[in-house]
Amino acid sequence: MRFIMKNDFFKTILVLFFGLFTFSTGYGNMKIEKAIFAGGCFWCMTPPFEKIDGIIKVNSGYTGGTAGNPTYEDYAQKNHIEAIEVSYDTSKVSYQKLLDVFWHQIDPTDGKGQFCDRGSQYRSAIFYSNTRQKDLAIKSKQNIENSHRFEKQIVTEITAATTFYKAEDYHQDYYKKNPLRYKYYRYNCGRDQFLNKIWGSNMSKNDQTPSDAGKTYDKETLKKKLTPIQYAVTQKDATEPAFKNEYWNNEREGIYIDIVSGEPLFSSKDKYNSETGWPSFTRPLEPKNITEKIQKGIFTTRTEIRSAHADSHLGHVFNDGPPPTGLRYCINSAALRFIPKKDLVNEGYGQYEKLFMKDQQ
Repeated sequence: MRFIMKNDFFKTILVLFFGLFTFSTGYGNMKIEKAIFAGGCFWCMTPPFEKIDGIIKVNSGYTGGTAGNPTYEDYAQKNHIEAIEVSYDTSKVSYQKLLDVFWHQIDPTDGKGQFCDRGSQYRSAIFYSNTRQKDLAIKSKQNIENSHRFEKQIVTEITAATTFYKAEDYHQDYYKKNPLRYKYYRYNCGRDQFLNKIWGSNMSKNDQTPSDAGKTYDKETLKKKLTPIQYAVTQKDATEPAFKNEYWNNEREGIYIDIVSGEPLFSSKDKYNSETGWPSFTRPLEPKNITEKIQKGIFTTRTEIRSAHADSHLGHVFNDGPPPTGLRYCINSAALRFIPKKDLVNEGYGQYEKLFMKDQQ
């Protein structure tokens, strides 16, 4: 009995071992290899690779450091960098193809981070696992240098792969779990604008994640997503009751985003008590996400404030605010969602953490 159990045990181990590398399919056997790339925020590096035929899995994680078991809270202190591990079927996609997609995602001239994410933990790198990958990586870097597409020196590192540590679950496929927040994070970080400038019409279909600019939001979908007051305010230009709304007296630190699209609108740094019963701000956090519309009445003229991408009605702006702007952005709470500063990274708005860092020193 014990002999049979041992045989079964070893058979199971062998099946699991070989199953990691070879999968039987209707087209024969898939030969699985792994590639590791670092290009700044791993949220932005995952989508382009997952869209390629032959990709089995893309994991976000940490690698290249000096200590084991890094977490999101300490990976930088352990000298790790954010990276992705790509498992792919070599019969369908080549390592050279993966390299080509990689170069189309990054600024290879920036050795101190990528776009709005600053620090060595966001630098770009290629981690090779064998001589063939190393040789192809070096050649691809030389091709980028010889193309003279970039005015500055190419500083992307090519180094031997070390242990890859998978990141926490909420980081995996972040763009699928939080599509709107991801798109606005990516857009506000400047990645797509840079890639468009560098590659233009030569950008691969795998490269860019389009923003929601100009998107039309289906009214029926919004009715299901929003509460009655949120729908009335954002879609029907209604005004919520003063002093009977969620954020009029909110004093926590963080940012306010559009309830429909997630585009960043205002910061608690610019919020003040106007004694009107509505959230009031002296300026927008991202002016490009705000549009103004003059409303002419019989006796008065007002300036309406709407969000640029979702076209949500937000409120109005008046010229009776405090310094330094003299403006009062009087906004409906129902048009907003508040993101506390402690949740900015997890919610996809990590670029705004720096606004509150001085307050912690």
